[in-house]
Amino acid sequence: MAPPLQTLAGVVRLAVASRALVLALSLLSRLLFRPYDTSASLHPPCLLSTAAAAAAATDPAPSVSSLAVWDGVHFARAAECGYEYEQSFAFLPLLPASLVLLARSLFAPLVPLLGYRAVLVISGYVLNNVVFVAAAAYFYRLSVLILKNSSAAYRASVLFCFNPASVFYSSLYSESLYALFSFGGLFYLFTGANTIAMIMVALSGSARSNGAINAGYFCFQALLHAYDAVFQKKRPMLAVQVIVTGFLQSVFIFLPFFAFQAYGYLNICLHGNSGELRPWCKAKVPLLYSFIQSHYWGIGFLRYFQVKQLPNFLLASPVLSLAVYSFVHYTKMLRKLFEATSIHELIIATVEGRSIKAYKSSDVDTILKSGFSTRVTNKPQGITILSIISLLKKEYLIHKKIYHM
Repeated sequence: MAPPLQTLAGVVRLAVASRALVLALSLLSRLLFRPYDTSASLHPPCLLSTAAAAAAATDPAPSVSSLAVWDGVHFARAAECGYEYEQSFAFLPLLPASLVLLARSLFAPLVPLLGYRAVLVISGYVLNNVVFVAAAAYFYRLSVLILKNSSAAYRASVLFCFNPASVFYSSLYSESLYALFSFGGLFYLFTGANTIAMIMVALSGSARSNGAINAGYFCFQALLHAYDAVFQKKRPMLAVQVIVTGFLQSVFIFLPFFAFQAYGYLNICLHGNSGELRPWCKAKVPLLYSFIQSHYWGIGFLRYFQVKQLPNFLLASPVLSLAVYSFVHYTKMLRKLFEATSIHELIIATVEGRSIKAYKSSDVDTILKSGFSTRVTNKPQGITILSIISLLKKEYLIHKKIYHM
């Protein structure tokens, strides 16, 4: 049984404490230093006259409204006025929609006192900090499932609660919503609740564009189950059914993102002036999001690698170094595991959601129990011809044992 501090309740308390610390440091820095981004003070009225826009025309609490900075300005503007400009479509709708919902329900009594825009900002701060705590809880539960070690899961949760990007999770950004639905979706996927997992992962794609890539987990799961259906259960039609299901799940996950792109195309290309069509409207695949990122923010493959960005690379070097070290270390662990077992064993264990016990050799057991830190005896170091031949031979013997005995 895990120690008291390494329980789910302990992680929740830790997440709450981390948010209190981040908010306190943010407030202190704002009192001591002038904000670098002052765009929050530029608050023109909405292009379309609505009741919300009229209420926000006068800002009774500018100090509260100014808490929306950088991307937060765009999220607050989208919540207040809708998607008015082309570049505003870079900010996906889940967070703005959540702000509107809270500002018009739970925090509606504050609107006459503070103004609609200030209440939107307050809604964002409250929402993201509460959501972060829930995301930390799912992160811990997911880590316990994957690592099979509550102590390691707790340490990972500590690192998540105090990660270098903590301020983004506690301000008017979409990171907290994305983390909640990504971690929650993966947790339910690994516990077999695929429908809930699919919905949560789709919502992650409504918070941030890279959430749609989480469909890859469903594709990977479908491939594993298809392999299991063909080679273990000898049911090829079941494999086809699994592949089709995985494809439909992936389409559902991508649907919110592409629906938002279609909404942008409808508003800008079809309802705009036909004589002044934007370049992306004329493209064979009119993808608004990629055009905005490239045109307005200069984002593209290797385009960030410029001399003027060197200070930012230096700023990120500690985290980058840790990431590179972790990748190299994990690659070495996987190499040892693959040298001591077969792909078939790994797939069967993954499909059945358990550790490798039924088929593993004593060498694999040694690796698993030592956290992959023990050198495998009598195994070639590195991928060689002999190791490949050995792997194929072991694969053949396993199939013969399973299917012909």
